Amino acid sequence: MDSRLLDYPLPQSAIAQEPLANRDEARLLCVHRRSRRVEHRHVRDLPGLLPAGTALFRNNVSVLRARLAGKRPGGGGVECLLVRPGDASGEWWCLVKPGRRLGAGARFTVGNGHPAEIVAVDPGDGARLIRFDTGPYADVEALAESEGVIPLPPYIERSADDPRRDLDAVRYQTVYADPAERRAVAAPTAGLHFTQDLIARTEAAGHRFHDLTLRVGPGTFRPVRTENVLDHPMHTERYRIGPDVRAALRGAAPRLAVGTTALRAIEDWWRRGAPDPEGPFEADADIFITPPADFHVDALLTNFHLPRSTLLCLVSAFLLPQRTDGIEWLKALYAEAVDLGYRFFSYGDAMLILDDG
Repeated sequence: MDSRLLDYPLPQSAIAQEPLANRDEARLLCVHRRSRRVEHRHVRDLPGLLPAGTALFRNNVSVLRARLAGKRPGGGGVECLLVRPGDASGEWWCLVKPGRRLGAGARFTVGNGHPAEIVAVDPGDGARLIRFDTGPYADVEALAESEGVIPLPPYIERSADDPRRDLDAVRYQTVYADPAERRAVAAPTAGLHFTQDLIARTEAAGHRFHDLTLRVGPGTFRPVRTENVLDHPMHTERYRIGPDVRAALRGAAPRLAVGTTALRAIEDWWRRGAPDPEGPFEADADIFITPPADFHVDALLTNFHLPRSTLLCLVSAFLLPQRTDGIEWLKALYAEAVDLGYRFFSYGDAMLILDDG
């Protein structure tokens, strides 16, 4: 697959810079993939659009305040983005700026003067293993939650003193995020549209939610730069699926993935042979879903994705399973959405792909 197929024109004005006042007021491009019928609705309409008794699988991960500002001993700023914990207590793999000036052994401080030292450098992605002195905090996560900021995607523009950062701390988090799962550096954005009222109305309509966990990493924003899509080095993300959720995935109810992160975890689990240990199943998802593909869920709720992204590739495969021409239809749908003023990316509107006629 030529990666140029993943390009599409998008005006800067279409990229949502802040959330709507009400989460479920987002517009919803509803696509019936068998009949190719398209409806323009709102996320609040979701309960009535789903097949009877739908099982909704959502990612309950919580976004960590993973971006820590710091200083070098000789002056100059440092920025650390916590990516994943290391093996030892107090150590995390991080993306660091300016990376070229900070090799193994470099020392600096983060937050309110907490010492940090680079222990090792990953030659693959350039991540630094950093040992933090957390001072009065129990661990690095607690330090980040107190002195870090929410790591917004690069296309959302915020200055250091932007008053919208307080709003981001609330709205760049799903209402059902589990604080015990505060390991993600990006939100599962399809879930940002849900309110407690919408969840209650969805359940009252006879549908049921099931929670799994995938720790969304910065690789989700990494564009496909290789000429052949299949040559793109795919990132990995840790996920966990409990016994009750695995049972629901094997059940007869129609299955909907709330977002590409939930879908990615589900498909990785199935492609491993659907393991069924006594307790939770955990693994690192390195799955790259490209057309043609088949899926184990019937419907997908997702946002609009970046050009040249692996998620755009995934959605095109879901739009027309077992075929390779889904990307052309998806780009036509995106062009229609642009013309109609839909808002794109994390704080933007949503798309619902249904399998009914």
